[in-house]
Amino acid sequence: MKNTDPTNLLYISYYWPPSGGPGVQRGLKFCKYLPQFGVQPGVLTVDEKQASYALLDPTFEKEIPEGLEVYRTATSEPFEYYKKLSGKKEIPYSGFANQKTKDTFLDKVFKFVRGNMFIPDARVGWNKHALKKAEELIDAGKYNAILTTSPPHSTQLIGLKLKQKYNLPWVADLRDPWTNIHYYDQLLHTPIARRLDEKYERQVLEHADAVIVTSDDTKRLFLNKPARISDEKIHVIPNGYDEDDFVFQSNPPTDTFLITYTGTITEQYNIDVFLKVIANLLSTHSEINYKLRFVGKVSDGVKQRIMKAGLEGITEYIAYVPHQEAIKYMMESTVLLLSIAEVDSVYANVPGKLFEYLASNKPIVALGPVHSAMDQIIDECGAGRLFHYTAYDLMLDHMTQMSKAWKINPNLDLPYINHARFSRRALTEELAKVIKGLR
Repeated sequence: MKNTDPTNLLYISYYWPPSGGPGVQRGLKFCKYLPQFGVQPGVLTVDEKQASYALLDPTFEKEIPEGLEVYRTATSEPFEYYKKLSGKKEIPYSGFANQKTKDTFLDKVFKFVRGNMFIPDARVGWNKHALKKAEELIDAGKYNAILTTSPPHSTQLIGLKLKQKYNLPWVADLRDPWTNIHYYDQLLHTPIARRLDEKYERQVLEHADAVIVTSDDTKRLFLNKPARISDEKIHVIPNGYDEDDFVFQSNPPTDTFLITYTGTITEQYNIDVFLKVIANLLSTHSEINYKLRFVGKVSDGVKQRIMKAGLEGITEYIAYVPHQEAIKYMMESTVLLLSIAEVDSVYANVPGKLFEYLASNKPIVALGPVHSAMDQIIDECGAGRLFHYTAYDLMLDHMTQMSKAWKINPNLDLPYINHARFSRRALTEELAKVIKGLR
């Protein structure tokens, strides 16, 4: 017999406004829509004055639902020491996108320390503070279910401790792979550190009552781990888009074939074939004014490849902007460019920006492995086309046809894309069913 008491969920997330990035959007949108499906959330997060946020987007604070309880705690992290010792003003982005192409000796030292002294990650110092507050809230009877979301994967260890102490229903939301994340090998783990990290990962997978992942391939990745975990326990709830965010009308330029990429991009996001295709089109279709625009963090290595391809003169770099502004840049584009890191776990990688690309109704040109999760979604929605990292001829033909179409009508917006199931509201309904099903 199911428990009929109200479901009050303690949503534990390190990333929360004013932090920026896709992880913040996922939690913010879940908490926005969960009450519509009978789950009342409260958020436990870090004090923004002490947090180590690589990206800031204060505009997200305006989206925090009215009446939502948000509890902030202190933290103990090494990033201030990192900035002082390294002389760098920024902490590392995801995938080290803001690091130089070639590591200095000091960079290697910091990565080694990060990979071996702070397991699972350097934000693990928040755990003791968050755990104390979570216990206080649960002891007061305010919450009867728990959700932990990561990265940072150290947050999942908070859920593990709470599960062991209170045995409340616990959902572990893993937005990215853990020991298979695409930059994992850059952390220079010793065998002992790697085994400890794998142990933590296994314990979370085994003890959580439900595990949420963002793609079918990530689910398969975790099911292949040496952990006692059933297929029914892992639920696929991808990232998505919120209709309320798309307030801008489509406004592609009429005099420029404008290709936009939003978000972080590093050398692991192999776009070399695309750059080669654009270089070809510049000479064969000189009557068209092509322009590339990158909105977000672009690594030095990618900039060097763009320069080597001879495209520096048609490329614009725009630093990280608030989420709404990024959407505006999408809506003012002709085509949207997308790529995923060329790494072992690439089939499981479905970037959050894909779903907002879908909502823009712009044609997508993507690079990645054929038959991957991203390829299947783009194909299912009729939203564009994905090409393998080496498919020069196919991409050249596709971009040539689009260029010819653009000369007839510079608005290449797609007439219809079937993406309704990726709306944040629909995805939150799925999450609510998982949470309530545990009680």
